[in-house]
Amino acid sequence: MIRFILLQNRQGRTRLAKYYVPFTDAEKHKIEHEVHRMVSNRDQKFTNFVDYQNGKIIYRRYAGLYFSLCVDSTDNELVCLEIIHLFVEILDHYFGNVRELDLVYNFHKVFVITDELVLSGELQESSKKVILDRLGILERIE
Repeated sequence: MIRFILLQNRQGRTRLAKYYVPFTDAEKHKIEHEVHRMVSNRDQKFTNFVDYQNGKIIYRRYAGLYFSLCVDSTDNELVCLEIIHLFVEILDHYFGNVRELDLVYNFHKVFVITDELVLSGELQESSKKVILDRLGILERIE
């Protein structure tokens, strides 16, 4: 199960935070700070998996953004990396070469994309085409 999803820039500013387990605001702030410190200071020759509390952080850096997932310790790391990659591909296709400013000014659309991909901490849809079709339908409704 995915516990939370974080998108952070190199400076540690959180651009997206989606939690699937309950945390207080103070705990969320602490988690965001700790996760950024761990992934940004980590040498690139190491794996993209870090033990964290009673789970694992799986992260990947694309351009200036860190995409991080916290999952249960029994979850498959490679599947989580594929979820991150799928998320980035969908964002890229939807925004046309996504940049950090796209996430800042269209955060509501990023949350919709996240909800189409992950629901209640589980992968809801793994097909890029299906997700993009659903997003197209939502665009027409608006």
